[in-house]
Amino acid sequence: MDLFEYNAKVTMAGDAPLADRMRPRTLDDFIGQDEAVGEGSLIRQAIASQRLFSMILWGPPGCGKTTLARLIARASQARFVEFSAVLSGVKDIRQVIQEARQQRDHHHRRTLLFVDEIHRFNKAQQDAFLHHVETGLITLIGATTENPSFEVIPALLSRCRVVVLAPHSLETLAKIVDAALADAERGLGKWNCRMAPEAMDFLVRIADGDARTVLNNLEMAVALHTSQHESPPEAAPVCIQLADIETVLQKKALRYDKSGDEHFNLISALHKSLRGSDPDAALYWLARMLAAGEDPLYVARRMVRFASEDIGIADPQALTMALNGMEAFRFLGAPEGELALAQVAIYLATAPKSNAVYTAYKGVQEDIRRHGTLPVPLHIRNAPTDLMKDLGYGANYRYAHDYEDAFVAQQYLPREIRTHRYYHPTERGYEKTVNKLLDRWRRLMQKTALPESRQDPEDA
Repeated sequence: MDLFEYNAKVTMAGDAPLADRMRPRTLDDFIGQDEAVGEGSLIRQAIASQRLFSMILWGPPGCGKTTLARLIARASQARFVEFSAVLSGVKDIRQVIQEARQQRDHHHRRTLLFVDEIHRFNKAQQDAFLHHVETGLITLIGATTENPSFEVIPALLSRCRVVVLAPHSLETLAKIVDAALADAERGLGKWNCRMAPEAMDFLVRIADGDARTVLNNLEMAVALHTSQHESPPEAAPVCIQLADIETVLQKKALRYDKSGDEHFNLISALHKSLRGSDPDAALYWLARMLAAGEDPLYVARRMVRFASEDIGIADPQALTMALNGMEAFRFLGAPEGELALAQVAIYLATAPKSNAVYTAYKGVQEDIRRHGTLPVPLHIRNAPTDLMKDLGYGANYRYAHDYEDAFVAQQYLPREIRTHRYYHPTERGYEKTVNKLLDRWRRLMQKTALPESRQDPEDA
């Protein structure tokens, strides 16, 4: 019997996947997440005192959110209702609320409502919970892989506690694998298998902290290795080798949501690696994003922004390099064009750094907010008509190219902020040269500046 026949046999028998079969039956059987559900935790105390509270379980896929919700319901003896935000709407919520009211009034029984992927509910759908969570008609447990601060409306979030569940550690995943291999009733114990150390190490590392992934991969590996056996072996334990795991896992499917937290975590890692002048780390995070399916042009746009924000005039070629890399990718496409993005990442990481352009622009924006729309000084206003010239538009303006080195002492800022300086170049890269030029021009300004009455008729 080959692997596909084995899978068909399992499906026809109506067996659930290993990850579902191995869900713990009590909190004591729950492996991992000690901070959230271990002895002395808030959840344990709430169950012991029968004082459940509404909560949002926030964590990555396969960390135990659904399992934990079911265990809480079982331990509290509450009526458990489970549905997915992907498939349900306001009508379904109203039906649940009506049934919860009947259970409370007729049977004195609480309702624990578990909403998987609660972040997919829109504002109106989330609003439907508010009053009933507030009055205690339902105890809400929402599960989300996204940051609740962004995806759950504030009114609902304030009525729930956020319980953070971390990705499973390698040690925890190994314990989960061992439990599945040893369990003859629900797991794979009947096959009398064990894992070679290097196979176990690879299996748990490739799961990326996801218990569901590690169990699914384990089940496939055991199926592959035992596909030639019609009945469980009675001899020595079968050893699952690294080659078995590598055969099943042709390629790692990276956990990545282009609109979620992991997306922003990775682009943040890339940006900070570039800023920190670490080309190796920059290349790694760039490759991670591309391998996970991120739009390469999004990454290219972020590097164009970086060239201005974190390098600026310290290396004027950085912006040109970033734009050229983006155009090269457009021309070549994937995967050939990815090398151009890698070249850009290395160039930006090793270029001299300056945020002087960024801070200068922020300073200007702050002055605009503080002072509003200050008038343009008369001497630099456009004067296309005789009336405007009569009003003083353009009067006393001095054309820079008529002077030595194309520089003339002249004011260009509004009077109220005339002494403000926004751009403060560093002593790194080309900005060191710019600094010298600015110092020279400012000395000339101080030496040859005209009185305000001659510089701007508006001030007279």
